[in-house]
Amino acid sequence: MRRRRLGLGLAGLFALLLLALVLTASPGDPALYPAAEADAPTIELVNHGWHSGLVLPRAALMGEGAGPALRGIATRFGAYRGIEFGWGEARFYRATPTLAEFDLRLALEALFTPGGRAAVVQVVGLEQDTRASFPHSDVVPVRVSAAGLARLLARLEASFRLVDGQPVAGGPGLYGPSLFYEGQGRFSYANVCNHWAARLLNAAGLPITPVLDTHPAGLLLDLRWRAGLVPLPTGPNLSKP
Repeated sequence: MRRRRLGLGLAGLFALLLLALVLTASPGDPALYPAAEADAPTIELVNHGWHSGLVLPRAALMGEGAGPALRGIATRFGAYRGIEFGWGEARFYRATPTLAEFDLRLALEALFTPGGRAAVVQVVGLEQDTRASFPHSDVVPVRVSAAGLARLLARLEASFRLVDGQPVAGGPGLYGPSLFYEGQGRFSYANVCNHWAARLLNAAGLPITPVLDTHPAGLLLDLRWRAGLVPLPTGPNLSKP
């Protein structure tokens, strides 16, 4: 009897998970993705193990869809060809450059504070290409259409809090030539950094499944499953920057 109850309970949880996957899934936009242009721009999702970011060509930040925040960042990080963007809860993000610094109390407060917590955006200038800059991370290249990139840029622009029309810098970032900026949106268990990255990709036309995208591993699975995207191979000769 006990085993039967356990089996029924597990089956019920599985059914609820499937229902959540179906109900939260967002379709892609075939008019935007996959890109039809031969010279379609490529952006990259980077999975750092606990956090996901997006790398964009700096030149793209001056294009259609970009506003004063992205144009200002393109100027400030003018020496770099690629720029990584990451979004997260202000205190936990700043305090957690790697999993070795993980603070359970900060994590729980970030996830479960009623009404969510304030967010920041980290901006990092990459001196090398993305694969060489993050040799131990999963890097997923995504070819997007020009129209899809414009929509992604508009959504990324909206991630920044502006004062007098300009983004507000909030101190040095976690690695490399980087800065934190004050962000828009509230961080919570229902709106984590990986959801943010997935929704940017959705703006560019990719299908996403937010329940699955909560964890970086789930986001990678989602991109493989629904968009046919796979990470670049890692090589033994790649050294840590």
